[in-house]
Amino acid sequence: MITIDYAKARETMVEQQVRPWDVLDPRVLDVLATVPREAFVADAHRNLAYTDISLPLAHGQFMMKPVLEGRTLQSLAVDPTDDVLEIGTGSGYLTACLGRLAREVVSLEIHADLAATARARLAAQNVLNAQVIQADALNYSTDRRFNAICVTGAVYQIPQQWLQWLQPGGRLFVMRGRSPAMEGIVVTASAERNEVNASRIQSLFETDLPYLEGAAPAPAFEF
Repeated sequence: MITIDYAKARETMVEQQVRPWDVLDPRVLDVLATVPREAFVADAHRNLAYTDISLPLAHGQFMMKPVLEGRTLQSLAVDPTDDVLEIGTGSGYLTACLGRLAREVVSLEIHADLAATARARLAAQNVLNAQVIQADALNYSTDRRFNAICVTGAVYQIPQQWLQWLQPGGRLFVMRGRSPAMEGIVVTASAERNEVNASRIQSLFETDLPYLEGAAPAPAFEF
């Protein structure tokens, strides 16, 4: 039976995968070096927790590669006083990382089984400032406004209501576009409360992720 030194594997992941991908924020690197990723991975894939691959979840979803998780966290520039909304809890790993960086995290997960498993994993890691809600983010409504929104699956177009959930000056990270040519972007809301259309968009990198349920483009006709 193979015994893995997970602490060493975390260190290697940070130094050989994440940092070379221009993730240099000290707080983000510290979180990735301390949150036990293996605790959020299914038993069958635990030996792969720190490899440079995406890991399968239920319902055709995937846990992002560590490099993508690092870039995602860095792009949001989360402060200790920030309230964060996560769309797509998945394994709960990124939720735990956000919980270490932010004041509070609200995470939406459409699938009841994934939500329940993530809650248990977060509780086991004593992440007390993260709340997992079973909900479809495309049909969710809230009066709360967040400093940052982290979307862990791709969308073809960004729903307008997500931008309305941002505080003035808040940031939203999302992968958008038509597979396989997607771009990771950060949308920064206007500093003026009612100027949703004055958001600034920054393109960060290209990759390909599974779509959130209901967020894929309509199939293109081919002749």
